[in-house]
Amino acid sequence: MEITGYDLDAAPEPDRGEDDWDFRSGVWDFTFLLRRDTLLTGQGFDRWAEGYDASVDRSDAEGSYPFAGYQRVQDAIVRRVLAKGRPVVLDIGFGTGVLTERLYQAGCEVYGQDFSSEMIAIARGKMPGAKLCQGDFARGLAAELTERDYDFILATYSLHHLTDPEKVRFLTELRARLRPGGTILIGDVAFKTRTALEACRLAAGEDWDGEEAYFVVEELRKDFPDLCFVPMSPCAGVLSLENE
Repeated sequence: MEITGYDLDAAPEPDRGEDDWDFRSGVWDFTFLLRRDTLLTGQGFDRWAEGYDASVDRSDAEGSYPFAGYQRVQDAIVRRVLAKGRPVVLDIGFGTGVLTERLYQAGCEVYGQDFSSEMIAIARGKMPGAKLCQGDFARGLAAELTERDYDFILATYSLHHLTDPEKVRFLTELRARLRPGGTILIGDVAFKTRTALEACRLAAGEDWDGEEAYFVVEELRKDFPDLCFVPMSPCAGVLSLENE
């Protein structure tokens, strides 16, 4: 079903948008695909690999949780990266390479880490010159990816599989791998406040995935005061952290 009452064509201001959304209006059609007990393994993502892009596109087109705003998130990140020319990019949880392929085709030097062998195979077919590694980012960066620094480190719809303490540890590790002037860009299910998250959860009902730890910006700012957030839909946005 289509989202009404949220202007998806308007350029959002940082930290504004989701608090004005009425999740109780009944216009959301919430669907979800795989639960954490099967998804959070390489095998779980392997099973999802073939149909992943179609299922995400369907959710985005319907304006449904969890992928409403997905294309806007991707487009915003691509614009930000390509504004720097042809930077060196690391993508965490790149999946089938939907976003990263756009950067690769534009001439960026692409590195990536994912723990699904099937998704890596799909992405490698699109980006034969990219340096793609298999590894569980819950355990940190793959060793070969720690040997250099990056202009941008990206994570789209991947870090919500980490708990909040794990996010803090991993983002701290990633920040140390940024070049001077570098940026971490995260596109994900995200909310400015816990109140906004709870409103979305109540509206989703049984379709809400309680095993995933979505971003709450006001809480993460306790560890990252300079964290920036731009909402792209009532349940998604782009977070950014600059190199210290």
